[in-house]
Amino acid sequence: MTITDLRTGLTPLLRDRWSPRVLDDTHVLSDEDLLLLLEAARWAPSTGNSQPWSYLVGRRGDDTFARLVPTLSRGNARWVPRASAVLVSLRQVAPAPGEEPGTYAYAAHDTGQAAAHLTVQAAALGLVVHQFAGFDHDAVAAEFGVPDHVRVTAGLAVGREGDPATTDVPEKDRATRSRRPLADFVYAGAWGEIAPVVR
Repeated sequence: MTITDLRTGLTPLLRDRWSPRVLDDTHVLSDEDLLLLLEAARWAPSTGNSQPWSYLVGRRGDDTFARLVPTLSRGNARWVPRASAVLVSLRQVAPAPGEEPGTYAYAAHDTGQAAAHLTVQAAALGLVVHQFAGFDHDAVAAEFGVPDHVRVTAGLAVGREGDPATTDVPEKDRATRSRRPLADFVYAGAWGEIAPVVR
C-alpha cells in the first residue's frame, strides 16, 4: 500500500484536518457547538480515568476572551482575535490541596488526547481549530488565578475558516502539507530499527 493509499483510507475528519490562521470574524460559536466540543474532550481516554485536563473558555466579545488577548505573542495577536472562541488547556501536575496523590506523569499526554478529540469533533461540525503555544502562560495563570497544582498548556482557536481577502494575515497555511515518513519514527526490535510493516 502506498502513502497515497494510506491517506485516502483515513477518515476525512483526520485526512482533511488543518490549522488555518484566517478565521471568519463574523462567525458566532453556538452554545450547542461549544458544548459538543467540550463533551468530546471529556470523553477522551486518560490514565486511570483521571481526566487531568481543564479549560479556560472565552468567546469573542466576552470578558474571558478579552483578558486572554493581551497575553498573545505578537504573531498570534494578528489572527487569534478573529476566532469565534479561544480555549486554553490546562493540566493537573500535583494533588490539589487535601486531595489524595494521583498519577500525573501522563497528564500532558492525556490533555493532548482531549485536545485531539475536541479537534476531530470540530471538524465534524464544519469548524476549524488552530492550536498554538505563543502566549504568556504565566500571565494567563496569574490573570485567572490558576492554582499551583495546575499548569497552563496550550491555546486552541476555534472558528470557521475565513476568506483570506478579508484580512492581512499571510495565508501560508495552504502550502502542501507534509509529514515525516512512517519509517522515521516507527520502530521494532530496537530503537532506530524500522518496523517491517512500514519498510
